[in-house]
Amino acid sequence: MSPGKSSPGKSVLRKLIIGAPAAALLALALGSCGGGPPPPSFVCPPPLTVQDASRITHFRDGPGRDPRDIAYEAALVSSGSSCQLGSRALDVTVVMVVAVSAGPSVTPGQTRVPYFVRVLDGSGAVVQGQDFTADFKLSSASPRGESREELALTIPFGELKDLTGYRIAVGLKPSPEELNYNRRAAGR
Repeated sequence: MSPGKSSPGKSVLRKLIIGAPAAALLALALGSCGGGPPPPSFVCPPPLTVQDASRITHFRDGPGRDPRDIAYEAALVSSGSSCQLGSRALDVTVVMVVAVSAGPSVTPGQTRVPYFVRVLDGSGAVVQGQDFTADFKLSSASPRGESREELALTIPFGELKDLTGYRIAVGLKPSPEELNYNRRAAGR
């Protein structure tokens, strides 16, 4: 190839490189015109784990409550959210990771770990909520599991400012007995 000549691919690349500074200057010039209001902003509500709802120690049926009677232990390992803003609704995807370990008294078959998701408004009132289960097949041969739970929520609004203060509460759902056990084990 002779000097001053280039292949078509290189000339396109050169045009893009040369055109990029000009496009950047044009964007800066137009951006400083103040041609309208800034785009609306909002904060995607991150999930918060409810106190005493991050772990469950579940015992087999019957009177025993020592470590040999544990059927499974579960933990809410992580949670997160992502949002898509519509004209009158905020679509929220909540992702939770639930991990479980079999205890000495695990029974073969399906292990169901209960959990919940609640949407709270700015005053703390529950405006949406539902209970779910993360399902596992635990046994002595397969003593651990982890499940990624993904849920879709829709929060309607009239004006963007209506979304201020919304929170998403998540957690495992221990029974009253399991909750008391967790609190005693934590020394509270």
